[in-house]
Amino acid sequence: MGSTPAAGANLRAALSYCVQQVHNYDYHHYLCLLHLPPSMRKAAFAFRALNVETAKAMDVVSDPKTGLMRLLWWKDVIDKIFANKLVEHPVAQVLSSVVSERKISKHWLKRSVEARINDANQDDYAIPETVSELERYAEDTQSTILYMTLQAGGIQSTIADHAASHIGKASGLLLLLKALPHHVSKQGRIPYIPASIAEDCGLLTREGGRSEVRMGDELPDAVFKVASVADAHLEKARELASSVPTEAIPVLLPGVPAQVLMDSLRSREFNVFDSRLARGVHGISPLWYQIKLNWHAWQKKY
Repeated sequence: MGSTPAAGANLRAALSYCVQQVHNYDYHHYLCLLHLPPSMRKAAFAFRALNVETAKAMDVVSDPKTGLMRLLWWKDVIDKIFANKLVEHPVAQVLSSVVSERKISKHWLKRSVEARINDANQDDYAIPETVSELERYAEDTQSTILYMTLQAGGIQSTIADHAASHIGKASGLLLLLKALPHHVSKQGRIPYIPASIAEDCGLLTREGGRSEVRMGDELPDAVFKVASVADAHLEKARELASSVPTEAIPVLLPGVPAQVLMDSLRSREFNVFDSRLARGVHGISPLWYQIKLNWHAWQKKY
């Protein structure tokens, strides 16, 4: 990034932008990142800020093609970063600094963006056939962030990677469920409920070679089935906790907001349209969420 005072000031401003984006659009993870060692925060905020940018790409435009072009631009940005080329965007500037200082996998960075591109490229009425497809998408968009944060901290542990995989999958699945009302209001349909589960619950309609999940009283049953897969991932992650290196625990704190969301869904009987889920942080007060998060961090648990 250069070592001149101007370059340093530019990087600080870019990092401030990343922090603000995560604070504004991913608050539950913003609070998790504050528990990381200072030496890891720049990288972690850069990865989360990139996720905010790519997650928002399709939502902030009226024409899906424009959103897709934005995602393709981000894919190109990653190539430029690893080719040591300057990109005038604050998130790209911080990522460039991180990549120049730490050994970060280009594969994971590109995979996180390519998953969004593949999702955006889907037919308007496409739904996943199985929950395994949703798990793969959750890993590509959420677990990869944890993998790269572990890399940035120089933490090499297969056990920590496995725990990160489970936590990311759980988080990704639960966030997709929470976002269903948003997608229904925007698209007029229910995405991210696998056809196999929708069929089991009597919610799948097939017409003209097209499958669609209909609204119905059985929708909470379908949400429960997907959430149960997420819950199993959280349980598997916790089973690994005693073998996870202590320095990796703060990276895995996103297991806490995932569990909070799981508990909130359960208390609302898996009705994702219950407006109380949108209150506070995943349906609980911000203060209570911070207390839970601080307790887990203090106990070195996730």
